[in-house]
Amino acid sequence: MPHNLSVAQFAVVCGLAILAGMANSIAGGGMLLVFPALVGLGVPPIIANATSTVALWPGAIASMWGYRDELAGARAWAIRFAIPSVFGGLAGALLLIATPEDRFKQLVPWLVLAATLLFAAQQPVMSWLKRAPHPGGALVPPSIPFLLVQFGVAVYGGYFGAGAGILMLGMLGLMGLSNIHQMNGLKNWAALCFNGVAIATFVIGGVVDWSLVLALGVCAAGGGYAASRMAQRVPQAAVRALIIVIGLGYAGWLLVG
Repeated sequence: MPHNLSVAQFAVVCGLAILAGMANSIAGGGMLLVFPALVGLGVPPIIANATSTVALWPGAIASMWGYRDELAGARAWAIRFAIPSVFGGLAGALLLIATPEDRFKQLVPWLVLAATLLFAAQQPVMSWLKRAPHPGGALVPPSIPFLLVQFGVAVYGGYFGAGAGILMLGMLGLMGLSNIHQMNGLKNWAALCFNGVAIATFVIGGVVDWSLVLALGVCAAGGGYAASRMAQRVPQAAVRALIIVIGLGYAGWLLVG
């Protein structure tokens, strides 16, 4: 068993990976199910973080592919966004590997709490983005200050990742974008960039448990496929509420423990 997990513990992790894949397909937030569970079962936090990122990345690729048409009119944005995203993801991943295990373990409850609160804020932010007036016309290329902000978001994404998407959506809204599908496409593209370079860094740094990646990846893919077949019958609000409750519960448990 990976990292000395018992058969029962491994079964729990695989079950949560299935739920994570389903959650990502319906409402997002799958990492909030997998990462804290791995930590709670004794997997070293840095390895749990890197392994979760690698295992759930195929789902991110699929999501990016689904939004590819929305980037047709935003190629200049995509190119400009890729640069700070790649370098920010690299910086965040290197920072994670350089963080002492004990120090990162102390940060874990706060990272889970912050990611859960960001996930909870997603719906209000999306509602604001849909209501907010935006100027029409062609997209204006992103300014240097906003690209610097994206670099900071990518550093966070490479370091931990959960919740980075809502930060990018809020930033894109402030920059004047009005097409929510185009915004999601840019968000997914940027996440693909910083997660991709972070994963390469984790692999080179030797902090990925490949036996867990294989099991989690297969289970998450299966869960995502199953959820895609029944997404219209599952209330998104209920899934989101369950993930928020679980995330807050994990954070509280890790803080107390």
